[in-house]
Amino acid sequence: MKKILLIIVGCIGVGLGAVGAVVPMLPAFPFLMLAAVCFAKSSEKLDRWFKGTKLYKNNLETYVKGQGMTKKTKIKVMITVTVLMSIGFVMMFSKAIYVPCIILGCVWLFHIIYFAFGVKTYRPTE
Repeated sequence: MKKILLIIVGCIGVGLGAVGAVVPMLPAFPFLMLAAVCFAKSSEKLDRWFKGTKLYKNNLETYVKGQGMTKKTKIKVMITVTVLMSIGFVMMFSKAIYVPCIILGCVWLFHIIYFAFGVKTYRPTE
C-alpha cells in the first residue's frame, strides 16, 4: 500500500513539475524533488526512468549531485516564492493578523538567504 501511494504521489509530482517547467508562476523544482524522493523509495524502475528524463536533467540533476542550481533556476524559485508569500502576507495584513505576518516574513527571509547563499550556484561549462 505504501509503495502504491508513493508511486501515485511521485506521478503527481512529475505532472505538476512538468506544468511548472512551462508556467512561470508554478515552480517545477519542489514537485520534481518530491517525485525523485517518491520514486527512489518505491520503485527502482521508475527511479531509473525519472532520472533519465529531460525534466530531471534540466531541473534537478546538478542539485542532487551536490553541484548546486543554475542562477536562472535559483532566481525563478526565489521570485515564485516571493510572489506567493506576498499574496498571503497582504491577505493577512489586511485583516490585521500581524503575528503570522511576522512569521511569514521570517520564513521568506530565511528562504531568500538560503537560496542566495546556502545553495551553490552551478555554472555549466560549454
